[in-house]
Amino acid sequence: MNTPRRPELLAAGAATVTVVLWASAFVSVRSAGHVYSPGALALGRLLAGALTLGVICLVRREGWPPRAAWRGIGVSGVLWFGLYMVALNWGEREVDAGTAALVVNVGPLLIALLGARLLGDRPPPRLLAGMAVSFAGAVTVGLSMSGGGGSSLLGVALCLLAAVTYACGVVAQKPALGSASALQVTTFGCLVGAVVCLPFAGQLVREAADAPVQATLNMVYLGVFPTALAFTTWAYALARTTAGRMGATTYAVPALVVLMSWLALDEVPGPLTLAGGALCLAGVAVSRSRSRARAGRAAAREPRPSEESDVAP
Repeated sequence: MNTPRRPELLAAGAATVTVVLWASAFVSVRSAGHVYSPGALALGRLLAGALTLGVICLVRREGWPPRAAWRGIGVSGVLWFGLYMVALNWGEREVDAGTAALVVNVGPLLIALLGARLLGDRPPPRLLAGMAVSFAGAVTVGLSMSGGGGSSLLGVALCLLAAVTYACGVVAQKPALGSASALQVTTFGCLVGAVVCLPFAGQLVREAADAPVQATLNMVYLGVFPTALAFTTWAYALARTTAGRMGATTYAVPALVVLMSWLALDEVPGPLTLAGGALCLAGVAVSRSRSRARAGRAAAREPRPSEESDVAP
């Protein structure tokens, strides 16, 4: 692993962990979401995540983030950790899965556009082509699993709000990672999100008193793994690539949700669902690939193994 490609491989591994855990979150939300209201579920998840991250920070003796990082941490904490989770939990109660897939998966496209506008990350043609393929796959998966449900104007607006806050949160988080560690950015972003969701504390206490143990365990799982661990590995990978490429990577989530639902919930996918999942994965592969000329230029710029510092996550 002590090669010029080590940071790239570590970032790819971190992105893979994020995608797998975020996909598993959909299975857990299906259980906890029937018992906990959207705001209470978001607050419980964030509290579990903040507690886990706080313990890790104490063990690793992580200090406070530099002042330069606080703006990005605050914006991403309010928008992505706070508003996004509430809006998505609420929106998916009001619309069918097809509409949710169509609206929420606008997020990675918005990330690419905002990244190009605000961060100077011009999306290459391969990234745009891959995102188009993956978006078509995500919509196919959603429509095939919608079950003929209905959609409300409120639900569509909430899913659109979730997509916008997700995209803005990612773009705001990227500059913060230039001066703070991934663990710092994730920990304090999660704390900010928990503060935003504090108005739902009363609901959380009342619902937790009557909730089945399984639902509460699912909420805790959401906080420890898809939030604390997955958001940290996301931040680590985002610090080492563009926001657009990381956003495109999340299009693998619908395909993994299909597989996990098949294994954990015994929901056998139909041919259209499998085709949509294959499109999602194909689009991610295209968006993460590089042309031969570009790869050659990148290899020429890479330092020799003896010149590379020992980078660890």
